[in-house]
Amino acid sequence: MSEETKNGLEAAEAASQAELEQIVSLKKGDTVKGTIVKIEDNQAYVSIGYKYDGVIPIRELSSVHLDNAADVVQVGQEVETKVVSIDDDKERLVLSKRAIDSENAWEELLKKFESQETFEVTVADVVKGGIVADVGVRGFIPASMVERHFVEDFSDYKGRTLRVKVKEIDQENNKVILSQKDVLDEEFEANKLKVMGSLKEGEVIEGTVQRLTQFGAFVDVGGVDGLVHVSEIAWSHVDKPADVLSEGDKVKVKVLKVDPEKGKISLSIKAATPGPWETAAENFKSGDIVSGEVKRLVAFGAFVEIAPGVEGLVHISQISHKHIGTPHEVLKEGQTVQVKILEVNPGEKRVSLSIKETEDAPEPAPKSEKPGKGSSVRKEDLGDNPNVSLSNQGLSITLGERFGDKLSKFK
Repeated sequence: MSEETKNGLEAAEAASQAELEQIVSLKKGDTVKGTIVKIEDNQAYVSIGYKYDGVIPIRELSSVHLDNAADVVQVGQEVETKVVSIDDDKERLVLSKRAIDSENAWEELLKKFESQETFEVTVADVVKGGIVADVGVRGFIPASMVERHFVEDFSDYKGRTLRVKVKEIDQENNKVILSQKDVLDEEFEANKLKVMGSLKEGEVIEGTVQRLTQFGAFVDVGGVDGLVHVSEIAWSHVDKPADVLSEGDKVKVKVLKVDPEKGKISLSIKAATPGPWETAAENFKSGDIVSGEVKRLVAFGAFVEIAPGVEGLVHISQISHKHIGTPHEVLKEGQTVQVKILEVNPGEKRVSLSIKETEDAPEPAPKSEKPGKGSSVRKEDLGDNPNVSLSNQGLSITLGERFGDKLSKFK
């Protein structure tokens, strides 16, 4: 017998002996390592050097629900498993990868919990109230701990990779709570301090409108939101931010105040644009006639807006040619009127206006032809008429004027 043949026989005998020893010693609960040799939808086959391959049912592949065994293992992959049952009559050896993963996971998860380490997980399933990830055991991420903002539908989260921390761990009750929100909150706060440290009051920067409320707009300026109060949105009056802004709008804002201690940034959109009074002297001249809107009525006159943010006063004496007791007699708020600019003073932000000077003055009332009681007539106005005389009582009629035609018969 050749040396080569002899060595081959010895190797085969050794392998047979090792297999025999494994067959004899293999029992339920043992830990064995093997290689995935075949995958079906609901199970995977593992070669462990036994007389027949072991089977890992899909429920024993992972601590979370799986649709297909191929979601977690692949052919050629080495796995460590635990023997669940041995049935030689049916040549069935059932193994569990999940049992080993679970045993190894608790110690690791406890370390991550104590150190608050950030690590990655893959979303395995979407369930009521949140999402699930396989971390050796079933890791649950409640809906409120997934993002910093509210998420209505998590259906597209399956398969995503998330960065999480262990929020809560209870091995006795097989409970692991994870949170991505904690990771995002930490990163947000760190970035917020960085951004706030770089902002300078008075500078003008670009931002994006993130949210609209009744009292203002929150604008993102580099990953941090600053508030533009409703009074700082425009030079003209704004009732609701939604009337002039939309989420996603790109806007220029001026930094009014930065308060790192309170974590607040105050911004202004209107201050980032030229104020109406800065251009008022160029746009409006004394003598110009322009249209305006009556904004407010007061006892002494009316305030009329002739441009966004530019209001002028029409004094009550300049409202109408006729005498009025109050501006409410002829004007109402919201009315559009023509006004003449009397004076412009940008420095004091004052404009004097007139409504009546845009209108023609009414014709004077005609004088009465018959003199009234006590009126007088000049002698030269009477000419050569002998029948008219003057007396202290005014104009009188003589007998000659009244009976002249009758008296002539007696001449």
